[in-house]
Amino acid sequence: MARVKSLWLALSVAALAVPTADAQTRGPSKVEIHKTDRGYQLLVNGQPFFIKGAGLGSGSVEQLAADGANSLRTWGAGPGPRGAVAILDRAETNGLYVTLGLEVARERNGFSYDDPVAVTRQLNRIKGQILRYKDHPALIIWAIGNELNLNAKNPKVWDAVNDISKMIHQVDPNHLTTTPLAGADPGLLREIKARAPDLDLLAVQTYGDIVNLPRHLQEAGWDGPYIITEWGATGHWECEKTDWNAPIENNSSVKAHLYETRYQTVIAADPRHCLGSYAFLWGQKQERTPTWYGVFLNSGEQTESVDSLQHLWSGNWPTNRSPEILAASLNGETARQSVHLKIGESYKAKVTANDPDHDPLAYSWEILTESSATTVGGDFEARPKSLPDLIQNPATNEIQLTAPTQPGAYRLFAYVRDGKGHAAHVNIPFYVDPPAAAQVKSLGSAQ
Repeated sequence: MARVKSLWLALSVAALAVPTADAQTRGPSKVEIHKTDRGYQLLVNGQPFFIKGAGLGSGSVEQLAADGANSLRTWGAGPGPRGAVAILDRAETNGLYVTLGLEVARERNGFSYDDPVAVTRQLNRIKGQILRYKDHPALIIWAIGNELNLNAKNPKVWDAVNDISKMIHQVDPNHLTTTPLAGADPGLLREIKARAPDLDLLAVQTYGDIVNLPRHLQEAGWDGPYIITEWGATGHWECEKTDWNAPIENNSSVKAHLYETRYQTVIAADPRHCLGSYAFLWGQKQERTPTWYGVFLNSGEQTESVDSLQHLWSGNWPTNRSPEILAASLNGETARQSVHLKIGESYKAKVTANDPDHDPLAYSWEILTESSATTVGGDFEARPKSLPDLIQNPATNEIQLTAPTQPGAYRLFAYVRDGKGHAAHVNIPFYVDPPAAAQVKSLGSAQ
């Protein structure tokens, strides 16, 4: 079980650290977990603190704070001589606390936890980062690695995580340690409890399966504190598929509703053990599609999911709301009907949207090839190729699409903008079928 910290004595190890001059003046925040008759409580500088945050991508730290968040998380301490100092400083300026990621090598990327020299070298590298950042006032939690269980078999990774946590506690008495896990398999949670007991709290990353988290925790016998370090849209690995196995992405309005309901029914519903969460992702990224996980578009507009997060964090909706998707179709069919098209033929597509503030809406469309990525754990993916000049009247809500000339899998995207920094999106996967055998034969004879 995760160790619960008692009040810590402030130990002076400033001579070993390399904080900024301002951080040296202000000193570190003291972070601890108390157990009461009502459950577990996170304290920051002696004050109760429930994490309301997001994983920081390309989005604005300033907007994150303005929308009611009190924390952000990262996935690494950053390269270069200043590393994470800029993010920590920016967070502090905006009244946010940080769960700082520590990059830990993954077995799926070729690292061997049977190599003691490499493991020791990694621990020493991470120790340097701890000494550099540990006295920054914005820091609250060290996140050791990220989803180290994904496609991994060697349990020695948890021994290494435990050793890193022990090292952190030796040089930094003021902050908590955890390791974010992919999913919440009860067997995995029991293994973490047994092999990494030095961790202060559990951290899980769960998407569509978040609704089953209470059951997973109960089956694992986990009765300690935890946070959810990633949650949000239903994952591309756990959603409905087309008949050619393309994942079907929810539109931006459905996603916003899921943020609301998943937060209320899981995160807010467990005040005894849940110490807060980080929504994924405050920004935009390519992961199977350019719109799947980010709550902003690549062009910068926020979607309804940002509206929902602001409401969850602050209790207030934005003064101007994002457009909402009501329906979308291609050739009269929806994404869940596995749309098949014929090479070079013309088809109608339509999106129906609404703006709660009656702002005039602007429309745009694009066709992308289907992603061929097989990466896991958020590893880098290239954006699929765009196919221009196949759409007539792309600035309207109803278009004519010419099917690509190459058979295969594609996606049609529709974007709806209100001109005030808000947008909605929807996409429909479609498959261009090859010519029938008889047609191929006929074409061959003609040649």
